[in-house]
Formats: sequence, C-alpha cells, structure tokens
Amino acid sequence: MGVGVSIFFLTLGAILRFAIEPDVLGRNVHIDIIGIIFMIVGGVGAVLSIMLAPKRELTSEGRLMHRENHPPEV
Repeated sequence: MGVGVSIFFLTLGAILRFAIEPDVLGRNVHIDIIGIIFMIVGGVGAVLSIMLAPKRELTSEGRLMHRENHPPEV
C-alpha cells in the first residue's frame, strides 16, 4: 500500500467517523467504528510505506543495467 492509498483510507475513515451520522444505515451497521478501522489501517499503511521506502531504493539500484542505444544497421 502506497502513501496515496493510505491518505485515501485516512480521509475516508475521517469522513465516516466525523461527518456522517451513525444511524444512517440503521442500528446494525456502526459507521463510526468502520471509520475508526479505516483510519487505523491508513495510519499503519502510511507508517509502513515511509519506513520501507529507503529499502526499495537500495534494491532497485542493483537491477539497473547499462544499455547503449545503437540502431540496427540496414
């Protein structure tokens, strides 16, 4: 999960928690609890994305190959 998806989950969770009345879908569905879960998932995803970003840079450098661009002779 990237940082963008994490921010989306944080935003969606905040909207569900703070901007929507809890009884919109009835008494059996707790929108505010779903919002809290989305905010937790978004926060954990953002932290993990930021922590693992330097490791991705190190692994991608090893795969870089030098290639000369010479068109084929006709």
